[in-house]
Order: sequence, then C-alpha cells, then structure tokens
Amino acid sequence: MSHRLLSTVMGAALAAGFLSSPAFAETTLRALFMAQAAYSEADVRAMTAEFTKANPDIKVDLEFVPYEGLHDKTVLAQGSGSGYDVVLFDVIWPAEYAKDNVLVDETDKITPEMKKGVLPGAWTTVQYDGKYYGMPWILDTKYLYYNKDILAKAGIKEPPKTWEELAADAKTIKQKGLLEYPIVWSWSQAEAAICDYATILSAYGGQFLKDGKPVFQTDGGLDALQYMVSTMKDGITNPNSKEYLEEDVRKVFENGDAAFALNWTYMYNMANDAKDSKVAGKVGVEPAPGHKGTSELSAVNGSMGLGVTTTSQHKDAAWKYVVFMTSQPVQNQYAKLSLPIWKSSYDDPAVTKGQEDLVAAAKKALAVMYPRPTTPHYQELSQALQLAIQSAILGAESPKDALTTAAENSGL
Repeated sequence: MSHRLLSTVMGAALAAGFLSSPAFAETTLRALFMAQAAYSEADVRAMTAEFTKANPDIKVDLEFVPYEGLHDKTVLAQGSGSGYDVVLFDVIWPAEYAKDNVLVDETDKITPEMKKGVLPGAWTTVQYDGKYYGMPWILDTKYLYYNKDILAKAGIKEPPKTWEELAADAKTIKQKGLLEYPIVWSWSQAEAAICDYATILSAYGGQFLKDGKPVFQTDGGLDALQYMVSTMKDGITNPNSKEYLEEDVRKVFENGDAAFALNWTYMYNMANDAKDSKVAGKVGVEPAPGHKGTSELSAVNGSMGLGVTTTSQHKDAAWKYVVFMTSQPVQNQYAKLSLPIWKSSYDDPAVTKGQEDLVAAAKKALAVMYPRPTTPHYQELSQALQLAIQSAILGAESPKDALTTAAENSGL
C-alpha cells in the first residue's frame, strides 16, 4: 500500500472514530410552535439558535403551524410514532392532555426559585389537578387598543372604562363620519371568538360552568353575547369581524380603519412600527373595559406553556430546551411581542422601555385574567360555543336560544 493510500485510509478511520464518539453524539429535538401572535417565528428561531450555541450536542427542528392547528397536530403526532419532543400548548388544554397522557408531569422539576420568581397567575397555564405539565411561556391577555387621533377628532377625552361607554364612543365616531365601523373583533368561528366572549363575560360577572354544568346561557354569559350582537346590529362593529382572526384585526387597526380593537399583547409594538403601520405613534392601550356595578376592567387568560411529550425519546434534553426558552434572560431579551412570566422583569428598564403604556396596562389586566373552563371536554364545549356566537351575530338565532343550544351540545 502506498504512503498516500495508507494516509487516506488512516484518515478515514480516524474521522469515522471521531464522528462516532459518544462525546459528539447529536440529539435532535422536534418542537412545535405557533405561527401567529406572541413571539414571532424569527424570535423563536433566534432563541433556539442561542440554545443550540450553548448546547452544541442538541439540534432542534422547528415546526410552525397556525394556532388553529396546534392542538390537533400535537394529539395526532402522539400516536404516529414520530411525534414532537416539545410542544406549545394553550392554557385550556392541560386537563385534556393530563387525562390522555400527552404531556410529562414535571412537578418534581419545578424548583423553589421558579415557583417564587414566576407570577402566580402564570402557573395556572400549566397546572391541572395540582400538577405541573411544563413551564408557562406566553403570559397574555386581550387589551383594548384605541386610535388616539380618532378619539381626539371625535372629542372623546379618554378611553372608555365600560363596555357601554365603548359602544357609545363608537356611535359618536360613526355619527361624526370619522369611520363607518369603529370597532373590529376576531369573531371567526374559532377559539379567538371565545376569547373575546370570555373577556366580556368576565366584565359582566358571568360564569362558564357551575358545579361542572354550563351556566353561560344565563346572567353575565347571556349579557356578554347580547352585547356582542347589539354592536353588530347598531352598525358599530365591522361586519367582517365574523370572519376575522387576530391577525386580521391587527391589519385593520394598523391601516387606520378602526378606532377600537381587542387583541393580544403582540399587537402593541407591531402597530407602533412605522414600517408597516399607518397608526404608529397613535396607539393607545388599556385593560379591556368593565361593567358599571360589576367590574372595573376585564381580561381573559390567553397564556400558553411549553411542555415535553410523553412519547419523546429525549425527555431530559427536551426539558433543558423548555427551561432555556422560558428563562428570565431570554424572556427579557424578547419582551417586545410577549411580556415575561417573571415578577422582577417588570422592574427591568430593558423590558419596559418604549412600552411603558403596555406594561402599565399589563400590571392591571394580568392580575384579573379570567379562565376559560378547565375540563377534559373543553374542545367540545368550545366548538358548541363558537357555533352559538356565530349563529347569534349572524342573526340566525337569538343569543338566548343560541347559548341554550350550546349548553345542550357542550358534552357536559
């Protein structure tokens, strides 16, 4: 064998040994995220790049789907044998996921420092029956956004404090010819509509369930849907709201075509970005209104968590990734589209600078976030309610009849 050939063979052998060395074995995680609201896809990719830089033996394959596909994608992947290691999940799913053994119970991994440092309301995102099924990641509620210029032109000196005031202000704006449809919502037949409905229901002192049975068809639950329908009938709600999701709401508001909008945290900085928004610098934000005699403000718990699936073959590496993504330094660095889960972050100028109004609203709203029902049958309940809301705002049924039908079809 020639000297050159011998060198080549030895080089190949050394390379093969080097690559197969356990010290350089690479673990690949599959992670499922949402392609809308809260952190942007670019943010998630940047965070993940920081993680893999600090953990070169772990690779993370990212997949993004719209919120509407997140639940089913997670559940279907569980039985496919090629599921995800880490998944993003909504606050409404831990009951179902615990019952169906989708997520790992991480209770013993939650340290005293984590428990003390994270806002108490954030923990409800990942808890069910006293156990923790991951870490809270997106701490979110819907805020009332308003166009300062339009309100000023209408002679409205301050944003509405009650839902009735909001409707009255919208009528004033419409009567003065400033906008044909002053309010825009996300009332498509989807979970987005449930979040708007839950916000208003909370203001009116309503409940979804009592002793495990539906009561949303009475009292504050009925009042909430009647209010929604009245804004449609009065011509102050953009009629396209019945087909809109949150991104549609953002685009309408950013184009200057709405005086009021209900949306998540992420819209604040996006609507204030002059590159894409016509209303940059004119964006006001407050907690959603209350109802006189019942509440001063309203808020829905729209938070989300990150968890490890029970089918993951790399549970330790997956948990390491979850802890990194939800850590305070990472959350503080990316606080422009989603506010941190950590208490002390709200005293950090790096987090608050440039979004002082949003942080001020968050301090009030995050303290009163109203939960959607905690039940393993949430999907069935939600679908029945989505249909009821759609039917009522289209005028096909009265709010009372629509909600009564939903209660009968809720699976509870």
